[in-house]
Amino acid sequence: MATADQIKALITSHADGDETRFYAIALQLAASAARSGKPKLAQELKQLVDAARASSVEPTTRSVKVRPTPLAQPRGDLAGILSVSYPTTRLSMMALDPTVKDMLGRVLTEQRQRHRIHEHGLFPIRKLLLTGPPGTGKTMTAGALAGELGLPLFTIQLHALITKFMGETAAKLRLVFDAIQETRGVYLFDEFDALGGQRTAANDVGEIRRVLNSFLQFLEQDPSDSLVVAATNHRSLLDTALFRRFDIAITYELPEKALVTQVLQDRLATFDIPNVDWDQIAVQGEGLSHGDLVRAAEQAAKQAILSNTDSVDHEMIESALKERRQHHND
Repeated sequence: MATADQIKALITSHADGDETRFYAIALQLAASAARSGKPKLAQELKQLVDAARASSVEPTTRSVKVRPTPLAQPRGDLAGILSVSYPTTRLSMMALDPTVKDMLGRVLTEQRQRHRIHEHGLFPIRKLLLTGPPGTGKTMTAGALAGELGLPLFTIQLHALITKFMGETAAKLRLVFDAIQETRGVYLFDEFDALGGQRTAANDVGEIRRVLNSFLQFLEQDPSDSLVVAATNHRSLLDTALFRRFDIAITYELPEKALVTQVLQDRLATFDIPNVDWDQIAVQGEGLSHGDLVRAAEQAAKQAILSNTDSVDHEMIESALKERRQHHND
């Protein structure tokens, strides 16, 4: 019968309006019922799915979930600096260290009740610095915060922001912070060390120092309701003055054994996973990033699909993990 992961995946797909995944999971439940000796229930589930599909209107007339619309779309010089998206990611979809999960939960609570906090002359957490190895969920966190709060996610394109011309980068940075004040959203500065590197670095140039000083000033003076999220893989490269300007700094680590299992099981929630030695799998997956584990799970799932089975076994997962590790060793 249905596992807890399948039930969670079913609810999540329904909430996100993802009909294709919703029906796929429902058919997986029907198949599980059949294997459990409940053919009548399996047939009823399949009939319900078929009836629901048949009654669906054509895609051209189906109502579309309305996305939040920014007050002003990026245009002009800003169009090349900001890209906008509307994530449906939720924190419940992420396998996070309990400490990180609690900190992000606190951010969401304060944001959802920011008006009450403002009434007492206080301010909610809205400036976040995320550090940790690649693939540990920093960028995904920005999307999850936007998805949870129903806000657009604006990603700052640093390659377009940072130029070789004196004064131009700081001017573009001002445009970004003007947008942060005009349009509430989640603004992500990814690979932030390119902008926030130490001002005393040996290879530093005067322009970069001025840009960082401008960023620190803009960030400190920003009175908006937007969330500013800076993410970097290289915490040691950041200027120490930055840490004082952010409301909270969150450190991400590579998943430990318990999280390894959770990431794989969550990603394979729509498949049967029989005869898997999860203790052994956790050992083999330890040290891989969240992103690597997701890719390994997807690889095992595709192998199951191409083998015409809805079951992912121990060997498929083990092989996928070994391939991801070999990918890094090459």
